[in-house]
Amino acid sequence: MLKTILIRLAFSLVIIFSSGPASLATAQSQAPATATPDVRLGAVEAWMAPQAAADLRVGWDRMVVRWSLRQPDNPEQWIVPPEETERINTALAAGREMVILIMGTPGWATNGEPQGGPPRGLYLPTTSANHLWAVFLRRFFQDYETRFNGQITRYIIWNEPDIAPDEYGAQFTGTVRDYYQLVKTAALVGKAINPSIKIHLAGMTYWHDAVFGREAYLQRFIEVARLDPTARANNYYFDVVTIHIYFRTETVRDLIGLFRSILNRYGLKHPIWLNETNSPPADDEELPWDQPMFRVSMEEQAAFILQTFALGFASGAERVSVYKLFNFDAVPGADYYGLIRPDGSPRPALQAFRLVTSQFAGARRVAYIPYSTHYIVRLEREDALVQVLWARGPKAVNLSLLADRRAVSATLYSQFGQAQPLNAIAGRYPLTLAPANCATAQGCVVGGPTWVLVETYRPK
Repeated sequence: MLKTILIRLAFSLVIIFSSGPASLATAQSQAPATATPDVRLGAVEAWMAPQAAADLRVGWDRMVVRWSLRQPDNPEQWIVPPEETERINTALAAGREMVILIMGTPGWATNGEPQGGPPRGLYLPTTSANHLWAVFLRRFFQDYETRFNGQITRYIIWNEPDIAPDEYGAQFTGTVRDYYQLVKTAALVGKAINPSIKIHLAGMTYWHDAVFGREAYLQRFIEVARLDPTARANNYYFDVVTIHIYFRTETVRDLIGLFRSILNRYGLKHPIWLNETNSPPADDEELPWDQPMFRVSMEEQAAFILQTFALGFASGAERVSVYKLFNFDAVPGADYYGLIRPDGSPRPALQAFRLVTSQFAGARRVAYIPYSTHYIVRLEREDALVQVLWARGPKAVNLSLLADRRAVSATLYSQFGQAQPLNAIAGRYPLTLAPANCATAQGCVVGGPTWVLVETYRPK
């Protein structure tokens, strides 16, 4: 049961903390709540910075494998980068699950555009030698089963197919029916090799459909699947729905809720993963972004990481992953998403992500309270109650939070990972949430500076 949270805007004993890192004690985030990584907490391409990923206790990673690089010129080729096995084994040894994204049609295998065109033979029986996608997948899945002893079981099929072929950034140029056939083939071939294999739908952006007035791709996909008389008995040939959400905190709850409502409409209970999320900053002097879509600061990026992971789980996502931990290089003047810069230096958002992997780990229940002025997300661990709090609008919010009677101590973390002990006054914690920056052309893009309050229970 959620405890009652009392809000007193005129509370006389409010203690106002500055949101900046200099105002708090220098103690960093506590040790993780669990000794091993929480598999729900991910970072895309964490394999690029394996030591940092291990230190952060990242729970899952995503690696892209392109068919066009395995067999660039003909079906007899099988080119495996020598570092691929090492990268995956390093992740597995650190307790980090590796999820593989398969995409990219070789030019010889399609009558359409290389990379995005549907493979030839897509509608033939999967046992046919002319079903090029099935032939590739059979070899690919078997290779992974052998090399990694069945430890790789999750595969995402392509990326962002909701970007139409005539739109910038298109990655699949086939129809929705073609994409369904890609997914169905992957399920039939993969599960025949290892029944534990899970097939994930490609990450969807939602906005490409919304802006151009189309029905959501997920809905169109399910409508196509329903025409297949074998689909229902086979869970529609997919195991996980995937979404990508960027920039705006408020869209997390809305879009996960929308995807869940689409699934509910058809009686489907598939889990939803938020595979990519971030709000890259424009004000990093080392990596300036000349023409940002949304003008976000590095401080707001840090807040966004905490807000999105908290709201993602509270809204029903099974897993959440930041895009991304690190990238080897950056294009001058363009957007850079990494929490770690190419030179290895951290952005402020890295400490926010460390708070996620240390304090959100082990949460058994997650719920949120969406007030009109602010959010409170509660994550209940066996050993602590974690509350993530931030203002939604342009005004500060004064709170009086009821202390958990089971707690023997409380620590307040800034979004930069710095900590300060917090004492209850008459059984309550007075706290002020600083306002969001809403003086932009797009309004309040990210919520205000974010606090993480951890009330620790007496060890059992």
